[in-house]
Amino acid sequence: MASFPSVEWFDDVRDIFNNEESFRGGGGGQCNCVAGIKVGKQVFVLTFEGFECTDARKASLRDLDEVDFFMDMAAPEWRAMLENIRKNGHADLGYTLNTLDLDRTEGLATSMHGDQYREDLFFRYNQTFQYFFDASARIKTQFG
Repeated sequence: MASFPSVEWFDDVRDIFNNEESFRGGGGGQCNCVAGIKVGKQVFVLTFEGFECTDARKASLRDLDEVDFFMDMAAPEWRAMLENIRKNGHADLGYTLNTLDLDRTEGLATSMHGDQYREDLFFRYNQTFQYFFDASARIKTQFG
């Protein structure tokens, strides 16, 4: 059982996401960006190319300068979202990335560089990112 957050956990989710045809329709599709995931003080970088998430790696705060955008939540917030996804098989309305973004004054996705074109990739590919995290419903997750 993979522990969230870890490269192993992201790799397990990537395997499901990359091999499930249903994640390519209904608003999901080709996605080309580099996204940061900030869980408290821990940082991970996900690379999306075409229909796949091609890489997941542990990173540092400094690496967030290079990503298109990053999603930033405290560990308990990530856990609540992932537990909701596990319970329902996908995020319910209160835990979608879009809702989590709208519920925050500062938003869920941001960047260190302030490039709004690159930050907009979060919104352009939102459904693809949602499908990525929804794929986590199919793995067992331990929280560290």
